[in-house]
Amino acid sequence: MQHAQLPKHLVKNLPARRSQPFNSNSLSSLLDLCSNIEYLQQNHARFVLHGLHQNSNLSSKLIECYASLGHVSYSERVFGSVTHPDAHLYNAMIRTLSGSGKPEKTLSTYHQMLAEFLCPDEFTYPFVFKSCSDLMSLEDGKRVHCHVIKRGFESNVEVGTAVAEMYVNCSEMESALRAAEGMSERGLGVWNLLISGYCHNGHPLQGFFMLWRMRLEGLEPNSVSVVSLLRSSIELKWLDAGRFLHVLIIVYDLQRDLSVSTALLTMYSKLSCLDMARLVFEKIQEKDPVVWNLMISAYSQGGYPRKALQLVFEMGKLGVRSDLFTVIPSVSAATALKSVELGKQIHAHAARNGLDYQVSVHNSFIDMYSKCGNLDMAEKIFESLLNKTVVSWSSMIKAYAIHDRCTDALSLYERMKMERQKLDQITVINILPACVHVGALGQVKSLHVYSVKHGLILITSVLTALLVSYAKCGCIEMAQKLFDEGVDRDIVSWNSMISAYAKHGDWLRCFGLFSQMKESKVRPDEITFVGLLTACVNSGLVKEGWECFNEMANVHGYKPNQEHYACMVNLLGRTGQLEDAMNLIETMPLKPDVQIWGPLLSACKMHSDTRLAEFAAKRLIEMEPMNAGNYVILSNIYAATGKWDGVAKMRAHIRDRGLKKVPGCSWLEISGLMHEFRVADRSHPRSPEIYALLKNLEEESKLMDDF
Repeated sequence: MQHAQLPKHLVKNLPARRSQPFNSNSLSSLLDLCSNIEYLQQNHARFVLHGLHQNSNLSSKLIECYASLGHVSYSERVFGSVTHPDAHLYNAMIRTLSGSGKPEKTLSTYHQMLAEFLCPDEFTYPFVFKSCSDLMSLEDGKRVHCHVIKRGFESNVEVGTAVAEMYVNCSEMESALRAAEGMSERGLGVWNLLISGYCHNGHPLQGFFMLWRMRLEGLEPNSVSVVSLLRSSIELKWLDAGRFLHVLIIVYDLQRDLSVSTALLTMYSKLSCLDMARLVFEKIQEKDPVVWNLMISAYSQGGYPRKALQLVFEMGKLGVRSDLFTVIPSVSAATALKSVELGKQIHAHAARNGLDYQVSVHNSFIDMYSKCGNLDMAEKIFESLLNKTVVSWSSMIKAYAIHDRCTDALSLYERMKMERQKLDQITVINILPACVHVGALGQVKSLHVYSVKHGLILITSVLTALLVSYAKCGCIEMAQKLFDEGVDRDIVSWNSMISAYAKHGDWLRCFGLFSQMKESKVRPDEITFVGLLTACVNSGLVKEGWECFNEMANVHGYKPNQEHYACMVNLLGRTGQLEDAMNLIETMPLKPDVQIWGPLLSACKMHSDTRLAEFAAKRLIEMEPMNAGNYVILSNIYAATGKWDGVAKMRAHIRDRGLKKVPGCSWLEISGLMHEFRVADRSHPRSPEIYALLKNLEEESKLMDDF
């Protein structure tokens, strides 16, 4: 190697021959000037040429310099080239390996050092403990801790902090606390380590206790201290603790730290204290997109969609760029407002600014358009997606289901299976109502099998949804089995079983379940009493119905709603107590709607009460002037009592207004496919065969009658 290859300011500092004396400190300083690997290698070569490569100080410096330039492999070669490395060189190598993210080699070098009867110093042990933490090796950490105690380093602040951090990272909080208590002095870093350790390892209350102990020792918390505890306040749902931390933040002037203000805003938002969240938001001087998005999301999720969208508008006026986390809560706000126009504006903004690149945004738009009544747009977005996720499929299935297009929902579900898309718990929960609506018990069973096979049955919401589906499909035995054996007996499960037995007229089982429910300390809700009243209606139990009605209001404090009054009117009407039913309607605190007048009109038909029927029919016609069914029922009542003028009048109303009664509809599941049929419907592809078979059955029936 020639001197000409080096910069002049480096060459003049090199000794010409090995025999000349040298100063290792001077040469170490020379290495600091090497800004690239070529210069460093040239100096290294010169050291080897002059026999300086066995010098511990220079070799240590070379190890550090190679590592700083990103060439740890050269550092290892330097270390390996030294015949008898001393403790100084070992310490340098351990620090370098640990700092370069090589924990396994760090520990092996440490053990090699011990085998040579050499001892690490207090500056090296923190790197060894860090490697134990990186490997999550508690066993190695404990072994190194023993070495520290044996050599008397446990009271050293840096070593003690490293020991405590290792135990924290390995979730051994009691050992971490003992290590901290064994230190000669505990600085803020140690206390913050303990606070965050307890908070992140599932012991948030201990984190607050560490804060108390820290303040007893006269130390003031900093931003690290309070941020961890603010997160724990959310976990504990402990608003008072969050408010206490807010006071500390003000006292110690920590609110200027953006991370503290952001954590404080998050705490108030998550704990639904939106007034304080807005106050914190307003006091933040330099609001970044994260802060804006937190407040927008808080309003959107907290039931204030207009305020959320107002903030989005303000954000845009101030020139703060929207991102993915702005769009999603904005879409949720538009959905809550049922405003398809606002949704379209947000959609256009997202597309214009390139924020719709993620499928999660498209999924939120599918949900928004379907809930705002624009199912066609939801379909277009879904079909345009090239990378459909399981959420995309689930969202579209749910969209069809909530718009009563259950056959489309089931068809999409079949298509999903054909494309080998794996169902998750949300898909199962979304498709089950469509199966129930068309009575597809086979599909419910198939989803049950799938859920068992893929472990979804272990999820409470899936198990409950299956129980509800079996109950609504009339398969009470399976619903009861799930209820008895597996399901978490929450209010939904109890209500589903009570409702199922109610619809089947088994009032004894209904009231038996109701008694068990109260014994198990599950408080009944309004839906529970709808089920009980339905059982009374189907069994004609007037006395029991009144008892349930009164218990709901007087014992449990629920105000009866339209559905409860409808059940009572239906019960009284079916049992012929029409005047009592009418009295109940006249005294109810709510304005009667179609749920009330409909059962009364049906009861009048059952008991041929023309006078009351006319009264009820007029109310229904006022509310639903285009519902042909109301005219038909009143016409039938007139016909049953021989009032043919009334019959003619009702038919004239239907004819003059161009009304048609919606035909009945039924579904039939064959080999996993749903077939829809309506009255006089010939749209089915095999309708000629179906009607031919019906004709044959009619002829056979006539022959049997003649016989």
